[in-house]
Order: sequence, then C-alpha cells, then structure tokens
Amino acid sequence: MPIATNSSRLNISKEKDTKKTAEIFSKNIQKGDVVFFYGEVGVGKTTFIKYLINHLQKKNDEELTEIPSPTFSILNEYKLSEIEIVHLDLYRLKNKEELENLSIFEDKSNKILLIEWPELIKEKPDSTIDLYFKYDEDLNSRFLIIPSEYQYKFEDEIK
Repeated sequence: MPIATNSSRLNISKEKDTKKTAEIFSKNIQKGDVVFFYGEVGVGKTTFIKYLINHLQKKNDEELTEIPSPTFSILNEYKLSEIEIVHLDLYRLKNKEELENLSIFEDKSNKILLIEWPELIKEKPDSTIDLYFKYDEDLNSRFLIIPSEYQYKFEDEIK
C-alpha cells in the first residue's frame, strides 16, 4: 500500500509507515543539515526522529540506542562515525535568550540538527528542511507534509 499521494502529504498514521518514511528521509540527509519538526503534541515527531536516528546508526554499523524525547533535557546527542546528531526539543523554552544560550548553530558542519518546536527560531540557517506533522480532522490519522522542493527525493521510494 503506498503511503503517499501525488502531493507531498505522506500518511504516517501507522507506525510502520512512520518508520519507512523516516528511513527514506535518512538516505537524503547529510552533514550540515538542519531539520525543523513542526506539529502538535503526540503527532509523531519524536517517533519519526527515533526511526531516523536508529536507521542512521544501523547504516553506520553503530549499536542501536534508545532515542528518548529531549523534552526535559532540551537536547540529546548521538555520535556516529563521522557525524554528530543533535536532537533538540525547544518546547519548554520561553524566550529568544534561552535559545541563544544553547548556541545550536555554531559549527554545524559535522552535525545533523533535528529540532522539534522550532517556532522561536526566527533566522533559519542554510540547508534547513521544514517537516510538518499534522492530524487529520478526526485526529485519527496523521500526515507528514514535506515541502515540494524535497518531495522529488521521495517520489521513487515511497510508491
């Protein structure tokens, strides 16, 4: 069963579809990329990130680790052979000053930054990818909306 339509709206209502989409996305992400994850609580952002990081670990012959939400710690870091993955959850930050104290965009050349709740960030760095996680009207279905400039990377693999 395909998980996408002709648009960039991917059905991730089932966890297996979230996993498959995250694994496909992991093939297209590289050092220096910053990914912003938008969406309501419980819509699947952290689950997507868990599968994304685990697939990158697997691809780099690293041991798979637990990927907890960084809601309380603000950030979790994962080292791969040549890449550091930084998973941030900015939900608890209250103002721009708290964000600036994290210095998250300093020397991102060997990092992949995965940022949940990026609304406080007003100036996006280069190579930012925005992913939008949405509930359907009945709240029983979830979708990932990928901007059209990145959709071409997924078209062949999601059919």
